[in-house]
Amino acid sequence: MKQPSCLFFVLFCVFSPFVGATTSYNWKVPAIYVFGDSTVDVGNNNYLTNSTAKANYPHYGIDFPHSRPTGRFSNGYNQIDFVAIHMGFRRSPPPYLSLNDTNNHQILKGLRGVNFASAGSGILDSTGINIITTNQQLVYFETLRSKMMAQPNADQVAERISKSLFLISSGGNDAFAFAAANNSPNNSAVLLFFNTLLSKYESNIKTLYSLGARRFAVINVPPIGCVPTARVQNSTGGCINGMNQIAKGLNDAITALFSKLAVALPGLKYSIGSSYDLTLTAISSPRSYGFKEVESACCGSGKLNAQSYCTPNATYCMNRKHYLFWDLIHATQQASKIAASVFYDGPAQFVSPITYKQLVYSDN
Repeated sequence: MKQPSCLFFVLFCVFSPFVGATTSYNWKVPAIYVFGDSTVDVGNNNYLTNSTAKANYPHYGIDFPHSRPTGRFSNGYNQIDFVAIHMGFRRSPPPYLSLNDTNNHQILKGLRGVNFASAGSGILDSTGINIITTNQQLVYFETLRSKMMAQPNADQVAERISKSLFLISSGGNDAFAFAAANNSPNNSAVLLFFNTLLSKYESNIKTLYSLGARRFAVINVPPIGCVPTARVQNSTGGCINGMNQIAKGLNDAITALFSKLAVALPGLKYSIGSSYDLTLTAISSPRSYGFKEVESACCGSGKLNAQSYCTPNATYCMNRKHYLFWDLIHATQQASKIAASVFYDGPAQFVSPITYKQLVYSDN
């Protein structure tokens, strides 16, 4: 990812303590490291030969620069791109599997960051097929960190890691899989599901903490019962409440987990953006967010445009800024832009216990 030159932005460049005296970038953090699923994947799955969870074909990317499908499950940018923009970057850091010896010079210094997210993955490694599991995403980061720490000025690299943003957006695919396998789960089954996920989630956070992560930005699970592919399963076309309750229960448990870890792990700070509450609010008050259609997908076919994926043969809407959903599951670029803005500096209703902005400015 080419960064803007200070020769071009001479009036606006700010010297950054993260980069050193010879380079000037207006970055609020040294780097962003991204873990999760299709909500933040920017192309890792393009490199997985056997994966079917890909978005590297039209009409994906129709609003991306040069109308290029990149592997993002969006008509353009997704949430991590806009979060990165708020942090002073051009867009998301590059996908891990795209790195080579010619494009990772800054990254090995602890700058810019890397995106490890993989569409189809979940908190549990059993979720998804032919994807990069969460465990493998962590292994990739550990491998990269080892190379980073082998560079000159390892202490400076470690300091940059501690001030970097670790963004996690995962859990939706686990919730989908559980709902699909359990039409009417009893309380014991739900509790076991939550406990299993939370145990794995806690282990993942502690692993990242042991590798130097201190600032965690989380995007929680959206109301999966309201995505178009869920609505078409309901004879009324409405949201499926049972699926939403699974998502809400998981979100509540993750919030409680971070509250506990912030006490147990010195220096850990976190901010949770509520995709769940923001999406439900947009559905109930669409005009407040500039939306006119919050039930149907923009791109697809059949009922609610949600009975097929957004393939090259699918139809797509022209007024994409007015749609909440791009395809049968994922948000439009416009919805992602709104979400990132709210999580960065929005009200406590949608981001807590602090905003992403407060998180990155803490102790700088």
